[in-house]
Amino acid sequence: MDNNDILIRVRYALNLRDRDMVEIFKLGGTEVTEETVRKLLIKSKETYRYQNDAEDHWEGEEREENIKCRNSMLESFLNGLIIFKRGKQEPKQGQPETPALENNENPNNSLLKKLKIALSLTSEDIMDILREAGVMITKGELSALLRKKGHKNYKECGDKYARNFLKGLTKKYRG
Repeated sequence: MDNNDILIRVRYALNLRDRDMVEIFKLGGTEVTEETVRKLLIKSKETYRYQNDAEDHWEGEEREENIKCRNSMLESFLNGLIIFKRGKQEPKQGQPETPALENNENPNNSLLKKLKIALSLTSEDIMDILREAGVMITKGELSALLRKKGHKNYKECGDKYARNFLKGLTKKYRG
């Protein structure tokens, strides 16, 4: 799952409009236009990963106007989503004004962490959302996915968990 696909799925799950997306990016420190957002939300050929031959199953046309969403851009969007949903938090004394981007982290792990914060989800909520999508996960496994990279119990979040989390989130928020 690429970053553009993550943006598309989060937008759909949370029922965000283009204007909301522009505002969220702005809150995260990235200036984009509605036109740029539309270009970020175009599925690319790389998004479709079939077992043997993506060429035979691709029904769309490759467009030059696709904009590839970089990790820093996705991180900015997710940080902006936290502010959009929960409001701006005043930094504590000694903390930087804006958090440093975690470019070296797997985007799927970052997605889980940031959506957990933005939507005020508990670990139980995340487990229920994954269960809704048909994935059973233990509290220990989830804890490993939410840990900071470099921690001895850190586990990289695969596309399966991220995709099913967004699928369950869609069921929860859109019915």
